[in-house]
Order: sequence, then structure tokens, then C-alpha cells
Amino acid sequence: MTRCVPRCAGLLAMAVAATAAANALPARVLDRTFLFGREQPSAPLPMSEFTPPASASAPLHTIEGRLTLSREALLGAMQVWRDDYGTSKAAPEILRHLPEFDFEFVTSGEALIPVRRGSIESRHPQWEFVLEPGRLWTSPEDDGLTRAALPFSLEERNANCLHNGVLTFLFDAKGKISRVAYQVSSETCAYLKLDLWGVLPARYRPAPIARAGEIRAAYAREVAARLPTRPIEALAAAYPGANPAAFGSPDEVPREDMTAYGFVIDGVHYVGGCDTRAGPYPFCDVLDLPSYSLAKSLVAGLGSLALARELPGLLDERIADWVPACKAAGGWDDVRFRDALDMATGHFDSTRYDEDEKSPAMPPFFIAEDHLTKIEFACRHFPRRAAPGTQWVYHTIDTYVLGTALEALVKRKLGPARDFYRDIVVAKLWTPLGLSPVLRETRRTRDLAAQPFTGWGLMLHRDDIARLGAWLAASQLPAIGGIQPFDERELNIALQRDPVNRGLRAIDDSFRYARGFWAHDVSRYIGCAHPVWVPYMAGFGGINVLLLPNGTVYYYFSDGEAYRWATAAAEAHRIRPYCGKAAP
Repeated sequence: MTRCVPRCAGLLAMAVAATAAANALPARVLDRTFLFGREQPSAPLPMSEFTPPASASAPLHTIEGRLTLSREALLGAMQVWRDDYGTSKAAPEILRHLPEFDFEFVTSGEALIPVRRGSIESRHPQWEFVLEPGRLWTSPEDDGLTRAALPFSLEERNANCLHNGVLTFLFDAKGKISRVAYQVSSETCAYLKLDLWGVLPARYRPAPIARAGEIRAAYAREVAARLPTRPIEALAAAYPGANPAAFGSPDEVPREDMTAYGFVIDGVHYVGGCDTRAGPYPFCDVLDLPSYSLAKSLVAGLGSLALARELPGLLDERIADWVPACKAAGGWDDVRFRDALDMATGHFDSTRYDEDEKSPAMPPFFIAEDHLTKIEFACRHFPRRAAPGTQWVYHTIDTYVLGTALEALVKRKLGPARDFYRDIVVAKLWTPLGLSPVLRETRRTRDLAAQPFTGWGLMLHRDDIARLGAWLAASQLPAIGGIQPFDERELNIALQRDPVNRGLRAIDDSFRYARGFWAHDVSRYIGCAHPVWVPYMAGFGGINVLLLPNGTVYYYFSDGEAYRWATAAAEAHRIRPYCGKAAP
């Protein structure tokens, strides 16, 4: 869900009018006649067009084979609500059209499962597909055909914004298929907000899929592993006196900016959000969420601490010994891995919060698709101004330098075919935890180095973040199979469980940063007489995940650049006090 800034208030009014007009259309615009016809929608339709009607029943047909769309580069409409970089004016046809679509699917009961999950690299200059499991059903009005609805996301090439959509079509088991209608009506993206829609010709070729049984079994495990969910409103019944409106409060994050939010307590995931400009999103469990800088905690942070368990002394390794570009640049010989993880390398221009990160010099680093350009910039751009480990400055490039060092170390010490993200983070953490397939990969440079970014670039489902948060927030240190996967001393520092080491001062005296994790003193929000440090993860645009001291988790993903959560922290304390008795 998005917010228009004042300069596009007129566009917001148009969006409201378009949605009202769409809701006034007949109950099912995308009926059999329309999908087998030639007409294109003139405006976005309600999301209800992509959901089963009350008359729906079990599917008559299954899918096992390949679905191919055509004319992706010719057909499709677009309405832009915000575009900070002017891409829609400079190259409107690039934004307007989908990448090539040619993918295999299998079904399991009512579930429609893509064979490929996660981000799928494409030749499109702007978009890459992320395909998620959808649903099949049969309706009397579809005249003996089965209808499919499939959620997908468009991820920006070399970036982390996600634009969420759904497609639908009719088919039978012999290969008969209608046109495919698609629509994108929401995103988690602070700088580019748009609607995309259209209807494309399609071809379905039934054929046996290798590993079909394995794919079905993996999907069943994925669904079974999810935490039980309840609407956020149900919190009041489960915990009498609780105020569900304190979570996802519009006073902290405007409704139009909110993508998804939730509160986890006692093993139950209370969920909210999941709205679009065209109504509720039909597939909230598999709505793709960008990590942005949550990856600094989840990949750089947890990945480093997991590797440090295997290789003691890892965090005291010197950056210059593992990153030749930094060695050549000078000023890095005494910078340790832990300094880069803490964003305290001593290389910076300004200590003012976010001034370096938002400087005009930074876009070339983020835009570059090759590792050499990125690492040369990261090592050379900012001068040495302080001793390592003494001054915190928010720098994504520090995390990139660390990721480069970790990748080099893994290849030298564990084997040249090994990979830091795949063989440490995924193999030792995500896979044993049974997290969703979208976490199997992260953004990488598009060259032979394939360097994982480590500081941004993940995708998650809301259940992934709920379970990860609950795992980290538990009163005892997180374990996998009874074994602690992290260097315990360093994890205690990261999660504010070492009262002697709260990390470096960040922003002001009420914020700290340690081992890739933020912390904030919330004592004034909860009426506590002494400091209460809450560790949390944060990401660009308005993403926060609180690991509260009472073992609960509050998170939200938004894109209006709001980073407020005091109301939620106070309500979590009122439900389950974490400083003596609850404040009035």
C-alpha cells in the first residue's frame, strides 16, 4: 500500500476514482467470454476478480506442464503514482511491459505450484519475476473449465523493490487455455509506485514434470511449517484488555503506506495489512516482502556469527587480508571484520546520520551490476577519519566490504566451490528452520563473481519474518536441533543480552548498533525507571522488526519512510510487561 506525497495528490484522487469505478463494474469482468475474447481492461479491476466466488468448488482439472505467454512486450497498461527517478518518463515502455513468461507448474489439490521459486533472472531491463503458489477452482459460470489464480511479484533488476500482482486464466487438462489477465496494484517501494494490468495470449502444454512429487511434498512441508495465523483484531479476545489498533497504528504508519504487519505472541501470528489500491490482496501468506537492510542483520549479522562458531576468531580477521581492493586503497590494514559488521570502519565523510548514505556519490555504487565497480568504490570512496571500532556511521558499503571478505574467506578455508550465502546462511540457518523457498537466494552481482550483497537483497514471506523473530526473541538463545549455531558471546552482544556491551552509539544516546542489529531504549515509552534496550532490525522505506524483551515480536513492512513503533512497543509491554508492572 502506498502514499502519494503532496505533489501527486491529484493522482491519488484519480486512483480513488479509478478504484471506485472498478468496484462498480459487474461482479466478474474477467468471465469466460472476456478471457476468450479480444478486449483489454481500460482500468485496474478489483482484486476480487482474482479470487474464488461463493459458487466455487473443487477444480475439475489439474496442471502439469508449461505455461507460456506471448506479446508481453506489446500489450499492457500502466498508471504511475510516484516515480522519484523519472523512469516512467524516460522509458515508459520498459516499465509498462512484463518480462518473458515461460514456466513450468504442477498442482497439488487446489494448489498451483511454480516449479521455480524465488527471483528468476530475465533479459528484461527493469523487471524479474517472482512466482508464488496460487489456487485452482471451478465455477458453474466457467462452463466446465477450471480457473487458476497465481500470485507473482516483479522485482526490480539489481534492486530490492517488489511490486505485487496476480494473474488468472481458464484451462482444461488437454491444453485448452484462455488469455491470461494480470494486474499489479501494490508494492513495497518508496520511490516507484504504479499499477500495471493487461491480458495476454497464452499457451499451455501438458507434459510430465521431473520431480513433481518432490515439489508437491516440499510445498506441503512449507505450508505445515507456518505459524498459525489469526486476524490482528483477534488479539483482544485472546488477551483481554489488549488494543489491537496499537499494532500497525495509522498514527505511526499511514494505512496507504502499509504493506503488511503482525504481532507474534505465544506461538500465534496475529496479522494485519495486506491491502492494495484495488482491495485486499488474495494471497497474503505468499506476498513477497523485500528485506532491504534487514539483510544487514539476517545475512551479514547472523551469517557472520554462524561462521564464527565454525571458525573461532573470524571477527578479528583483517579486511585487507581478504579484500585486495581495500588493501590497495590503503587505510584498511587494521580494520577487522567486526568493525565492518558494526559499520565502524573509520572511513566516512560525515558522522551526521544518513548523510553519507544519501549523498549524490552513492547511486553509482547501488546501480553498478558488477562486483569490481562496487568493491573499488566501497574501498576507495570515503577517506580514513577515525580509528576502527570507534565511530558508527551508517554505510551499506561497509556491509558490502564485509560480504566480500566473508566470501573470500569461505572459498579459501572451506573450499573454492563454497559460497557464503548458500553454504553458510541457507544451509546452516534457513534450511534447518524450514523457511520459505524465497530465501534460498539473495541479490548478487550480475557477473562471474556473483557476489552476494549481504546488506540488502533478500525476499521474505510474513511467516518467515514472524518465525525468525520469534526464534531470536525467545528467552533462551536460539538453537537448531538442540545445537547453538552462533558464537554465543557475539550473539549476546547483538541481541542486547550483554549489559557490559550495548554496541556503538547510533543517531543519538537512545540508539545503539551492534553486530548488524539496532537497539533502542524504550523506557520512556513504557514508563520504566531504567533503560530497556529493544534489539530490532530495520530496512529502507519503512521496515522494522522488533525483538521485544518479553519474547514477543512486532514487525511491519511499509514504504512511506516511517520508522515509528513506540505505540506498539508500549502495547506489547501492557500485554506482557517487560519492566516490572505495566505503565498506566
